[in-house]
Amino acid sequence: MINNNNQTDNVSIWCVISMASIPLVMTLGNSMLIPILPVLEKKVGISSFQSSMIITSYSIAAIFLIPVAGYLSDRFGRKIVILPSLILALIGGLIAGFASWKIDDPFFWIIIGRILQGIGAAGAMPIVLPLVGDLYKDDDEKTSSCLGLIETSNTFGKVLSPILGSVLAAVLWFLPFFSISVFSLISIVMIFFFVKVPKEKDEPVKFKDFLSNTKKTFKKESKWLFTVFINGAFVMLLLFAVLFFLSEMLEKTHDIKGIKKGFVIAIPLLMLCIASYITGRNIKGNVSTMKKMTMICLVVMSISVAFIGFTKDKLILLLIVTSIMGIAIGALLPVLDALITENIKKEERGTISSFYSSARFIGVAAGPPIMSLVMKNYLNISYIIAGAIGIVLFFIALKMIKVDEIEGQNHNA
Repeated sequence: MINNNNQTDNVSIWCVISMASIPLVMTLGNSMLIPILPVLEKKVGISSFQSSMIITSYSIAAIFLIPVAGYLSDRFGRKIVILPSLILALIGGLIAGFASWKIDDPFFWIIIGRILQGIGAAGAMPIVLPLVGDLYKDDDEKTSSCLGLIETSNTFGKVLSPILGSVLAAVLWFLPFFSISVFSLISIVMIFFFVKVPKEKDEPVKFKDFLSNTKKTFKKESKWLFTVFINGAFVMLLLFAVLFFLSEMLEKTHDIKGIKKGFVIAIPLLMLCIASYITGRNIKGNVSTMKKMTMICLVVMSISVAFIGFTKDKLILLLIVTSIMGIAIGALLPVLDALITENIKKEERGTISSFYSSARFIGVAAGPPIMSLVMKNYLNISYIIAGAIGIVLFFIALKMIKVDEIEGQNHNA
């Protein structure tokens, strides 16, 4: 017990900031491009659907490689996987930026650069969750608090993204691509110097045993795990679909462009960020509280999203409704993170949390292209269907997240 407390006390503020820089950088790498997509469409000469693929290509690359990165981090160490991944993200930003600057028809090379960034994201962002669990060992309260800060960094990146993306694009439209490389470099330096991962005395689990243990974990805890996965995928799909929709609506319906548009998009994201921070500080490893928060957030999110389409012509109402949805999503995300990180054994933590991160990236990948296809003719009905799906997820979570079973399994682990 004393050793665990010493381990916890040795986690410096700079270590926490360094870990928080990863989701911040990876979020900037994706969300920063959303407000400039209409500009990019004109400059590169592509359709709305093609511009959505600039977001989606990043996420698709991450979806398939995240579980691999999770296993490698369990096998060889978190830091060994994170640093090369951040270097790939840096290189991807340089390729996309240079192509936009120097090549007449840069779309193909932009996609290549974005795929490389997605590969980098796969090996960096999801590994932060199990890394937090490793550093804080059995201290669930401090783990929850740190995870709240990590998720807040993620959501703060979403708040900062539309503003920073718009400001940079006002100087040069392709500057956001290069800025991703700069931010990745800063994160690389911080992780290298400030994150001290505890050395493991035990031998790494062999692949065959690891595979067997992972299968047992999924079989034993599949109900609540898949419930968390589905919720993670759905809320990220909803978030990125709505962000894509807001970016298009503000420019085409309300004639709000450039830096001003970035600040307007940041309003619901700021609400999301605040809710994420407050929730992360208060859940304190309590599974019962996590379940109640999940229920409340799903209801609020489902009701608010159903009204978004009806408020598209009224800017103030649109921002109120999207802000309410943002609060619900912001409160839900650290709860889902904590459920995964605090209730899975360390040996499988990296892999299980990586599947969860893959599920979230599926939502990120699907949101913009789906919205680009339904926005013109099926907007209202799409948002109503999304609200109905949210209610279905409410009942699934109510039935599948069983507090006594999760806490019992966690205690026996």
